[in-house]
Amino acid sequence: MAVKIRKKMKHAAALCVCMACLCLGTGCGKGDPLHVPQIAAKPVLKVDGESYSTAEAKVYLANYQNLYGTVAGVNLWEQEVKKSTLEEYIKNLTISQMTKILSMDSLAKSRGIALEEEELACVQKAARAYFESLNGREKDYLGADEEDIRRLYEDYALAQKLYKSLTADINSEVSDDEARIMDAMQIVVSDKKTAKEVKKALDNGGDFSTLASSYNEAEEVKIQFGRGEMPQEVEKAAFALDNGTVSERIKTDKGFYFIYCVNKFNEELTDANKIKIVQKREKAAFGDVYDAYSRTISKKVYQNVWDEIRAGHVNDIVTDSFFAVYQEYCGELI
Repeated sequence: MAVKIRKKMKHAAALCVCMACLCLGTGCGKGDPLHVPQIAAKPVLKVDGESYSTAEAKVYLANYQNLYGTVAGVNLWEQEVKKSTLEEYIKNLTISQMTKILSMDSLAKSRGIALEEEELACVQKAARAYFESLNGREKDYLGADEEDIRRLYEDYALAQKLYKSLTADINSEVSDDEARIMDAMQIVVSDKKTAKEVKKALDNGGDFSTLASSYNEAEEVKIQFGRGEMPQEVEKAAFALDNGTVSERIKTDKGFYFIYCVNKFNEELTDANKIKIVQKREKAAFGDVYDAYSRTISKKVYQNVWDEIRAGHVNDIVTDSFFAVYQEYCGELI
């Protein structure tokens, strides 16, 4: 049965990031990070004639770091061994995200896509709400005013509108069979002699789980998989099984497999996989157009300015609601 999936764009903030707040100047922890030369108006990035200042860039950077700076209650900035790697990763993610948004906005304008009056109004409300959520120290630290926030939200909203425009005609029908995820157990062995032993034991009524604990050479015994995730020979045999049945010996280039079907149709995971399949189609459709256009426009990172912004922990700079506020005010409209 085919099911229609509601298409939606996920922001890059859903990517796995491991950071906290940012520091300004030559290093973290040396005096008050607010008492440094003001660089808020300096450009950090320029794409096709449009630029982001350090103040605008710091809004993204601070939110990314505060959103993902703590994992399972652990402040990752306290892990000194990983600190420099994390700083580099979050800064690269931030500059990449801003570059993509400005590039998408340029593409949108080239296609005559613009925000309408109602959309501009929701952006303005979101900007006011987010700016008012900042404490005094955050406002001083970021150096961004409400107009900067409004502009960031407008750019983000236009990028989303472009994405929806480029993916509007994507087929959102995904069949149960295409998306099916099954629960199973496996025994994987590398040589034919061992495979014969396993086959004989199974034919004599041996318990699959017990045999797996003795013979399985793969990392896992219990597995969940869908189309395209296992060797073709294994997928074909496994998807033909009923619950509680075992496959014959399956020969592949990687060895010999035996599959026990626990649940041939995991409904919850199958429904989730339908969303992933549609998102993959959308990403491909968007990427074809975006990648071709992106290669035609100029991009420049002012590295000396960007290097002045350091990542690290700063007390009282806890803002992390930039994307949540946008979603609250504009998520359903744009």
